[in-house]
Amino acid sequence: MMGPGMMSPDDELELDLDLDAALDDAALAAAVGARLGVAPAALPPLEIRRRAIDARRHRVRLHLTVGPRPAVAPALGGPPPREVAGAPVIIVGAGPAGLFCAHELARHGVASIVLDRGKLVQARRRALKGLTQHGAVDRDSNYCFGEGGAGTYSDGKLYTRAHKRGDVRDVIELLVVHGAPADILVDARPHIGSNKLPRVITSLRERLTGCGVGFELPARAEGLLVASRGGRPVVAGVRLADGRELAAREVVVATGHSARDVWGWLAAAGVGLEAKPFAVGVRVEHPQPLIDQAQYGRHAGHPRLRAAAYKLVHQSAGDGGRRGVFSFCMCPGGWIVPAATEPEGVVVNGMSLSRRDSPFANSGLVVGVELADLARLGLAGPLAGVTLQRRLEEAAAAAGGGALAAPATRVTDFVAGRASSTVPRSSYQPGLAAGDVAEVLDASGLDLAARLRAALRAFAGTIRGFGSEEGVLVGVESRTSSPVRVPRDPSTLESPDLAGLYPGGEGAGYAGGIVSAAMGGVRLARAIVRARGLPPVA
Repeated sequence: MMGPGMMSPDDELELDLDLDAALDDAALAAAVGARLGVAPAALPPLEIRRRAIDARRHRVRLHLTVGPRPAVAPALGGPPPREVAGAPVIIVGAGPAGLFCAHELARHGVASIVLDRGKLVQARRRALKGLTQHGAVDRDSNYCFGEGGAGTYSDGKLYTRAHKRGDVRDVIELLVVHGAPADILVDARPHIGSNKLPRVITSLRERLTGCGVGFELPARAEGLLVASRGGRPVVAGVRLADGRELAAREVVVATGHSARDVWGWLAAAGVGLEAKPFAVGVRVEHPQPLIDQAQYGRHAGHPRLRAAAYKLVHQSAGDGGRRGVFSFCMCPGGWIVPAATEPEGVVVNGMSLSRRDSPFANSGLVVGVELADLARLGLAGPLAGVTLQRRLEEAAAAAGGGALAAPATRVTDFVAGRASSTVPRSSYQPGLAAGDVAEVLDASGLDLAARLRAALRAFAGTIRGFGSEEGVLVGVESRTSSPVRVPRDPSTLESPDLAGLYPGGEGAGYAGGIVSAAMGGVRLARAIVRARGLPPVA
């Protein structure tokens, strides 16, 4: 920050304000003026560029980054898509990686056809009702498959550890342009909510369709068409389940981490696969007021505070050395939902709506699984992790008793090493079956339950009430990330085994959430543009 009254457009000031402080323009100028020792009238108009809640040591404050408001508000969304033409790129997967890949290609005027096995985002609701109310799994349209991908109906959190802040901003701005709340531009932990994301996804698709981008949903890809060029295998298109073949010289495979059949037809086309580390465990659920009180203390219930969140990490010792146990996809004011894609298994995930006003807080609580763990179990090959996932999911289904009921154990009972005869009220609509989740975890052949017990003892000392009988563990959380990676050339992003094939997204092992998947899709599009010799967009 420069001298008093001499703020340049790039200057920023960080402020900590009491929760009861007003946040209108006059109050903001007064706070900045007091900090700089100048009259508020001497300051230029101000804007909040970043907003976060600092709840450390129960001294809850509003942390703001403030700077001069530009005279002319910058346009959001970057270069717009334009009318597309020419040979289309086939994009398999209509999640964030596929959609943002299509958008970036359209910025360059490159045509694409987006395929997804699931239904359009609004039509997915019927399949979700079948899951939650009737325990019926549609293999092609569910919480994981369909337009918008898994993130659309499982929370819409936009947290990312990506370091390319310009690219992150580009993704966030495009979401706002298509109807997401403008608050996500400044919130430190932006979140849209599963009630608002469908409209955003629909708006993005409609804009791309208006530019000539093709969408075919539902349309399940079943294989790759392969040709030879100069003695080297090259992609020639995709084969669909309805018997059609779509020709293309570039195919982007941007499916999610649960599209297990995709790895099979990639391997059948000669594409190399490799196993990668992932994590498995349970969902832990508590009453949201318990978490609010633990995190906010006397400030719990303040109208300026949203439902409290947490992030927990513990290094747990056991067979094979130390391994991380951590919270994952924490959903304050949310619900536990059935995320199975196969009728034989039970899988749980978390979601929340924009207001995060459910009376429950839930989070994944998972243990890292390394390649050495798979080897100790005698599981070999690139799909070894999938075998372990299925083992756990089928054990959970058996313990739940059918209709997607999930096995559950009170935290107190789990830590004591016993089954539960009753469990507390839960947000999980298919219902809970009281029992011993440890037995389900032990079906893995790994020491998952022992590691979770050690972590829960530590977490109980970090968050008051976390280890109480009001907490419940629900199994299993097995789809945290892809257990498979599809190798690609780091410079061209093409498969080294099949020219013209561009693997990306969570299913290929290169993303971990909405924003990173979207950024990955943009990278794939730019790689295709470079390969075609087209100039970059200004």
